[in-house]
Amino acid sequence: MEIKKISRNLHQINLGHTESKIALLSDIHWDNPKCDREKLKRHLDYCKQQAIPVFIAGDFLCLMQGKYDPRRSKKDVLPEHNKANYIDAVIEDAVNWWTPYAHLITVIGYGNHETAIIKNLETDPLQRFVDLLNYNNNTSVYTGGYGGWLVIKKQIETNTFMTKMLKYFHGSGGGGVVTKGAINLTRALEMYENMDIFVMGHIHENSSRNDARDAVQYNPGKHYHELIQKQIHLAITGSYKEEYEDGFGGWHVERGAPVKPTGGRILTLDARRIRAKNLDTWELLVDSCKFPL
Repeated sequence: MEIKKISRNLHQINLGHTESKIALLSDIHWDNPKCDREKLKRHLDYCKQQAIPVFIAGDFLCLMQGKYDPRRSKKDVLPEHNKANYIDAVIEDAVNWWTPYAHLITVIGYGNHETAIIKNLETDPLQRFVDLLNYNNNTSVYTGGYGGWLVIKKQIETNTFMTKMLKYFHGSGGGGVVTKGAINLTRALEMYENMDIFVMGHIHENSSRNDARDAVQYNPGKHYHELIQKQIHLAITGSYKEEYEDGFGGWHVERGAPVKPTGGRILTLDARRIRAKNLDTWELLVDSCKFPL
C-alpha cells in the first residue's frame, strides 16, 4: 500500500496486487470514557494481522471536556486526561496508544469535534496528533478535510490498474430514527459527480447500500463511447462511542435516541475477469461489510 497527497483534501491510495481491502472508520471519540476501546483494539489488531490500511472520516477525538465547552462533565473525562493541559494530555496519550497501528493509517479527516476545538481554542488537535504520530514513528499519515476524495488505484496484473473514486464527508444533521441516514445518502447522489463510493459518518449508524446509474463512458482501449450501468456503493460508518448503555439516562437517552450499532466497516475491491461481447476484460467490484469480530 502507498499513499500520496495530491491536495489538502485529495489523496491517492495505491493497493498492490494482493491488497483488496480498506478499513473505513469514523466517530471513534477515542478519549471519551464511553469509547469501546476493547472493540476498537480488536478491529485494529484484525487490520494489522490482515495488513488492511485504515481511513478515518472525522471525530477521531472527542475533546468535550475543555473549560470553554458547555457540554463538559467530570464523569466524562478519563483520569489520565484530567490535567491543566487537557488538550495536550489527550493528544500525547492518543499518540502512544495508536503507535502500534500508525503504519496502517492513511488519511484522517476532520469531524465537528475537531473543528470545534479549532474554532474555540485556536489550535488544531488533529494536525497536532498526526504530526506527532508521524514524527515518533516515521510514518506518512495525512490529514484530509471535513469532506474530500480518495483516488483508490488497484493493481490487477503487472501492468494493469483500475481506479475507483471515493468521496467522503463526515456528515451533518442528527440522522433520523426511522430513515437511519438513507436521506443523507440520497442527497449525496445529487451533490457529487464521478464517485464510485461514498462514505459518511457522524450519525452513528452502520450500513451500506448500492445504487446504479445509466451512464455513458469513454473506452480508451476501443476508442469510442459506450453505455454502462454505473454502480455506486454508499456506506455509513458506525461510532465506537456507545452512549445508550442501559437506557437509564444521559443526553443520548433524554433526546430519544436509540441504541446505536458500534464499529467501522471494511471496504472490499474485488477484481474479476469477465467475458463480454466475446472479449475478456476486468471488472472491479466494490462492497463493504462490518468487521467480522
